[in-house]
Amino acid sequence: MIIVHHLNNSRSQRILWLLEELSLPYEIKRYQRDPKTMLAPPELRAVHPLGKSPVITDGDLTLAESGAIIEYLADRYGAGSLIPTAGSRERLRCNYWLHYAEGSAMPPLLLKLVFRRVETAPVPFFVRPVAKGIAVKVQHGFVDPQIALHLSYLEGELTKAEWFGGNDFGVADIVMSFPLEAASARGGLDRYPHLQGFLQRIHVRPAYQRALERGGEYSLLGS
Repeated sequence: MIIVHHLNNSRSQRILWLLEELSLPYEIKRYQRDPKTMLAPPELRAVHPLGKSPVITDGDLTLAESGAIIEYLADRYGAGSLIPTAGSRERLRCNYWLHYAEGSAMPPLLLKLVFRRVETAPVPFFVRPVAKGIAVKVQHGFVDPQIALHLSYLEGELTKAEWFGGNDFGVADIVMSFPLEAASARGGLDRYPHLQGFLQRIHVRPAYQRALERGGEYSLLGS
């Protein structure tokens, strides 16, 4: 039995969604973020030394990292339904998105979250203007332009085909859901109609809805 070590409001929601798309049986072991720090609880370190989610166990295998988990599950259980054949050009494109989602798309979105918290963090009154000024300057001068660059790129990709992997839905779309939901929640996608359409399409998928029901709290959906 596959066990998903599931942290609320996290990347592990994508793993639940994939398992629902594959119609695989699985169990969920739940973990809650610290309400003040928003960090994962230390109990996750008993599963994987980094103490982060997602992590799955499948028999004697323990596997972390969203892209690696998605690729493993789709290759082993998907029978080619959601991931292209190994060695094909379509698989190369799929692998690109599996790496891009975390390697390129997420870092500026994470920085946006961090510097927003710096703006509102409780600090001594004489430090507050300096901290807020630095946070605003970094966001406006670097973070926001980087986010806009990536969103424009992704918008352009979805003018070529309905899904990130091409004409058919697949794991590339599952892995790209998290950065786009994060972008929607943190900055908005008002200027990107194709990205909005992508989120609308994935949110109405029955497997996506079932994953939400099983996963619980997930506040990255944006507008």
